[in-house]
Amino acid sequence: MRKRFHRILVSDFDGTMTKFDFFDLARRDLPTAADHDYWQDYVAGRITHFEALAGIFGSIRADWPGIEKVLVDMQLDPTLKDSVARLRAAGWEIVVASAGCGWYIERLLAQAGVELEVHANPGVFAPETGLRLTLPTASPYFKRETGIDKCAIVRAALARDPRAIFAGDGRPDLAPANLVAPENRFARGWLAHHLKTTGEPYRPFETWSQIAAALLEEPPC
Repeated sequence: MRKRFHRILVSDFDGTMTKFDFFDLARRDLPTAADHDYWQDYVAGRITHFEALAGIFGSIRADWPGIEKVLVDMQLDPTLKDSVARLRAAGWEIVVASAGCGWYIERLLAQAGVELEVHANPGVFAPETGLRLTLPTASPYFKRETGIDKCAIVRAALARDPRAIFAGDGRPDLAPANLVAPENRFARGWLAHHLKTTGEPYRPFETWSQIAAALLEEPPC
């Protein structure tokens, strides 16, 4: 019989389950074939967020050792497997919501021996073509602007668990973070700074395992 979960944690991946974003490390450390700044095109409103990532990731011209080094440098929480197991044993369902790429997310999770429900943009890497993203048009959470609609994922979680938790770190996490109760909002990085600046309450964290520890300390519902 399938175990019935009673609480839901929706978590960003880059910068939340990992210390660093693939996006930032790829732009900083990997060779590129791009002849212009896709991110500036996005900031100027000329292309969508998904198109910016697709352009940047598709312009990567790294070999396999180079791309694998970036994955290591993202620094996935080393205690993720244990934290996930402990949360699940306590009745938690964990959902990953990412506007990034499922290729590196699933690769890192598999290397850590962790299986999670992941909603992210599909992709495939090859040294000759970079990391090629595709829109997840078959996903129930599809959004053309970002590929994956994090807000829709959080709303679905709240429909099943009104006290659902959200954890994130970046600009795309602001809207979904504002959907949950302040005491159920975990933030670091840009998101934490923004919430602090605007006077919005949140629960700070530095590693994903700290979120798990905090949730496990709460009394059961």
